[in-house]
Amino acid sequence: MTNPVFFEDPRTLTEVRPIFIHHNISTHPPLAGGDLQVVAMQVRAALTERLSVVAAKDGFIFTGSDAPLDDGWADIALGLKYNLYSDPALQQLWSVGLSYELPVGTPRALQGNGDGEFYLYTGAGAQVGDWWHLISTAGFRLPADTVDENQLFSWGLHLDRQFGDSGFYFFNETNWYHYLKSGAAGIPTVGGMDFFNLGSSDVAGNDVVTDGFGIKYKPSIHCEIGVAWEVPLTDRRDLIDNRLTTDLILRY
Repeated sequence: MTNPVFFEDPRTLTEVRPIFIHHNISTHPPLAGGDLQVVAMQVRAALTERLSVVAAKDGFIFTGSDAPLDDGWADIALGLKYNLYSDPALQQLWSVGLSYELPVGTPRALQGNGDGEFYLYTGAGAQVGDWWHLISTAGFRLPADTVDENQLFSWGLHLDRQFGDSGFYFFNETNWYHYLKSGAAGIPTVGGMDFFNLGSSDVAGNDVVTDGFGIKYKPSIHCEIGVAWEVPLTDRRDLIDNRLTTDLILRY
């Protein structure tokens, strides 16, 4: 939940996922705080038992008066995910995927920059014992224009525990963003983390780690409702002071 664009469930799914994000911007220089909200809708569609289409990014960005950006449309990302390994008996699976982010968003909302961005990733999941579930995703964000956008590596780890047959799951998620290459645009030392890619200078080698915790409720196999709270663990905060994410999944 805490990295909704780039943390990808390794399962082959058909679902729609409305998402709402309230993001408070860091007050660490060169930023001066502010807030923004994102309303988005993810779509996944299974083409075969192993292959699926993933539309992981879209939506509209609303901003507060102090935010260093304005309202506008987000870029759109579309890709494919393929399940390489699945063992239902052991509850284990492994998938790979590739997506492309089209720079069609609103420039004043810090979208639409560069010539597009490829995201190459792999993800795996497993059930641990009777009640625990572990999922991890790692990937490279590879922009076509490395002047206007940054190259970076991201890794996420999700651990949840189901509480009996109640339908409630408590979870913790850790996300690591490692900047591989600086650009020549954006805000110096601030790269944008997950929803943004600012192409900023002086970010190569920077690391940002966040941690989030939350709860999911699954009233049926076709529906999930979740909420998560996320904060940075590192002194370097990039764009984030804290973030609240909520979602609703309707699954076929």
